[in-house]
Order: sequence, then C-alpha cells, then structure tokens
Amino acid sequence: MSATLMESGAVVERTDVACPSFTAVLHAEWVKLHTVRSTWWTLLATFVLGAGLTILMCWGNADWLASPEADESPGSFITWGMMVAQITAVVLGALVVTTEYGTGMIRTSFAAVPARGKVLAAKSLLVVLVFGIVGTVTALVGYLGGNFFLDREGIGMPLEGDVLRSMYGSGLYLAGIGLFTVAVGFLLRHTAGTISVVLALMLILGNMVNLVPGAVGEWLTKLMPGNAGSSISTPVAFNPNLLDAWAGFGVFVLEIAVLLAAAYVVVRRRDA
Repeated sequence: MSATLMESGAVVERTDVACPSFTAVLHAEWVKLHTVRSTWWTLLATFVLGAGLTILMCWGNADWLASPEADESPGSFITWGMMVAQITAVVLGALVVTTEYGTGMIRTSFAAVPARGKVLAAKSLLVVLVFGIVGTVTALVGYLGGNFFLDREGIGMPLEGDVLRSMYGSGLYLAGIGLFTVAVGFLLRHTAGTISVVLALMLILGNMVNLVPGAVGEWLTKLMPGNAGSSISTPVAFNPNLLDAWAGFGVFVLEIAVLLAAAYVVVRRRDA
C-alpha cells in the first residue's frame, strides 16, 4: 500500500506500507462468499437442478431407453441435469464480482488490497474450488439416483471410463463456467450484463453459429465456449461433430485464460 507525504513542499510517495498476503485476501473473500445468503441459495439450486433433473429424466425415459425403438444412449441422460445447472454457475460467478461493483464496496476492497490482481485471483480460486466440489458431488448424486432406474431396466452404466470422467468432468466444467463468468464480470462490472453475455455465449450463440455454412461454421461451433467445454461433462457427446472431451476442455481453458488476462489488465488500469 502506498502513502503520500508532504516534505518541503514536495509530494513524496511511500510504498513501505505492507500489502495483505494472498492468504489473508483469500480468507477475506471466503468470508464475503459464505456469509451471503444468495451463495447458498445458488448452490442449492445447482444441486437440485443438476441431480434432481438427471434423476427425473432417467426415471421418465428408462422404459423407452430399454426398448428397441430407442435411438439414444442412456449416457445422454446420466448427466442431463448438469446442462441446466450451468446457469447457476453463471449467476454465482457474476454475483461474486459484480455485487461489489454495484454497491461500491469494490473501492474498499481495492483500498485494502492495492495489488488488485490478488483480489481477482482470490475470487477466481474460490469459485473454482466451490464449483469443482459442488459440481462433482451433484453429478455423482444424479448418477446414483438416475442409474437406479436404468439398472431396473437392465441398461445401467457402471461408474468407470467415460461415465466416471463425466462425474469429475461436470465439476471441472462448472468450475470453468464460474471462472469464465468471473472474468467477464470484472470486464463488464454489471450483474445483468455479465449474466446475459455469458448465457448468450454458452447457450445461444453456440447453437446459432452452426448455421454458418461450410468449414467455418463447423469450427466456430467446435470452438464456442459452451460447446468446447461441455463435452467433458457427458459420457456421450450430444453432437458427434464437437471436439473430444479433453481437447474441447483444453480449448475452453485457453479461452478462460485469455479472458482472465484481459480482466487483469482492465482491473489494474481502470478506476473502481
């Protein structure tokens, strides 16, 4: 932290005031996160939508999936609810950042932590950890409940291979979405704007670019954030033309890194 002193009519800048450690900043951000009711409501919605809808879809479609007329794999349903649960990751990722901008408390945060990159890094790390854990647990509960109904029809899926990957992949994907939204939140500094932009990129534009003809449209579809990242969270790809699970997630991580770098530059240079 710097301090300004007057010496013989000249302004002297001091930089010997200690800046909080990253551990202290992380603890402060954790207090902000877990003491707000909206955090717990959002995480509860993540669990209910992610696990509940998966179980409901497996229950409602188990008979059809076991019939000769079925043209879909049970793997298309075993993490179905996580497609909806990603919306809550966008909401919480936005609120972690934009709430402070909306109330003006971000000025207090930056005054207490002049190294603004620490604030960005602490918020980012917390979002990754929270959604990594919650996403994995939610997907696993959905699998256990949904697979119960699939097992009764003789089409249950063992927790191995691509099914196992989709469990922790769901956590990775939700964590990635949250981190993606944190970066956009620092860039836009507005809750509704951040949520709208991210949801449009993840859910709308990812499907619309498929209308672009030729190879350009194919590659745009593959590289859109939602399409690239989501493959890791499903045992069976909804679109066979998308990138493989780990290749797609690698592209998603690269896109997140670019956004975070832009957010870091903006946070350092722009007034709060």
